[in-house]
Amino acid sequence: MGHITNEQVRIHIGDIALPGDLAVPEVASGLVLFAHGSGNSRHSARNREVASMLNGMGLGTLLFDLLTADEDVGMSKRFDIALLGERLKAATVSVAHLTRERHLRLGYFGASTGAAAAIRAAVDSPPHMRIDAVVSRGGRVDLAGHEALCQLRAPTLMIVGEADPEVLKLNARATAWMPCEKRLEVIPGATHLFEGPGALEQVGKLAGKWFCQHFAAATQPAPHGHAG
Repeated sequence: MGHITNEQVRIHIGDIALPGDLAVPEVASGLVLFAHGSGNSRHSARNREVASMLNGMGLGTLLFDLLTADEDVGMSKRFDIALLGERLKAATVSVAHLTRERHLRLGYFGASTGAAAAIRAAVDSPPHMRIDAVVSRGGRVDLAGHEALCQLRAPTLMIVGEADPEVLKLNARATAWMPCEKRLEVIPGATHLFEGPGALEQVGKLAGKWFCQHFAAATQPAPHGHAG
């Protein structure tokens, strides 16, 4: 795996600065930006555990606060998917220099409401910052909206706990609208928070495999005679 560089960063958006934690292995194939669920922050223990597993698989990670402390007091902005998606896009821009210098592919990992923000941001990403893969953990992908789901092109993996029937139903319905490569993985016995033994470890393994596979595919040159 080699050395991992850990750095505290600030993502500046207008008059606000959102704190983040950036971790990049010495040899990395891509960078995964995390979008946490409502009521959580970059300190989410579950996301940090998954991020650590991704680091061990040669993937960089950025965990950051989507909202300021004042914004997070009320409920309205926690569920403002358009705002959260814009914050995720701004964070992506903030690491553009790193991804260019290190030739890193880009991916999003969204949990709960953060998954909807990840889909919105992936749909709106400019060509020079293409999102090559998205992973949702217990995600409310339905909150991204029908229009965004129908426009999603990034290969998307949705991981849902077997004991989370409502979210499982919403994810299954969303797959019918998504034109991209997609997969719905159900973790046996897992709840919405993936608290059971080994459940979160399965999430990390599935997510890491998905990112590594699609980052590698995005790096391959297009065959002769085909547009890239």
